[in-house]
Amino acid sequence: MIDISKQGDLWIVTLNRPEKANSLTADMLKSLIDAARAAHGVAKAFVLTGEGKVFSAGADLDAAKAGLATSPLWEDLSGALASLPCLTICALNGTLAGGAFGMALACDIRIADPGAKFFYPVMKLGFLPQPSDPVRLASLIGPARAKMILMAGQKIEADEALEWGLVDRLVPAGDQMEAVAALAEHALGASHAHIGSIKGLITQ
Repeated sequence: MIDISKQGDLWIVTLNRPEKANSLTADMLKSLIDAARAAHGVAKAFVLTGEGKVFSAGADLDAAKAGLATSPLWEDLSGALASLPCLTICALNGTLAGGAFGMALACDIRIADPGAKFFYPVMKLGFLPQPSDPVRLASLIGPARAKMILMAGQKIEADEALEWGLVDRLVPAGDQMEAVAALAEHALGASHAHIGSIKGLITQ
């Protein structure tokens, strides 16, 4: 349910459970964490995307009821992605919801299909978001807009997400890999040390 394509120094990790809107199980989260850790110091560009019309609906419903909604695996994944010393891109082929927000927020760049929607219904469901998510979200879009998503439960359309800075470009799902290649070109031509140094200057 997690596919990994290694095209030289470009790693593309795909959520491949479209029949379940790419909802995430514990095993899928562990596979994503393993992929991010394996890419550390190896990949120069690391891409997350999904199959089908939804990037991810968040936690698998049955798994969430069994405790996955509050599992530390979500934060482990965000941390593994955020610590990668390479360029990380989240290519949102469709809607982003719930706990899946964490992996997108932890990436350096987010592109999204114009039909994507964004919502994180933790207030309605009675869960707390992953600890790092509110901080990353507020740093991107400001505290009031973060509260609109997390506290007011607002569903954000792609054009508004772009205006807010939640995503960086709108690119139709079918064109996203071409856009990813263009975004990753300079990093793929640089050394690991140079990539890590520039990223460190930005994120320090």
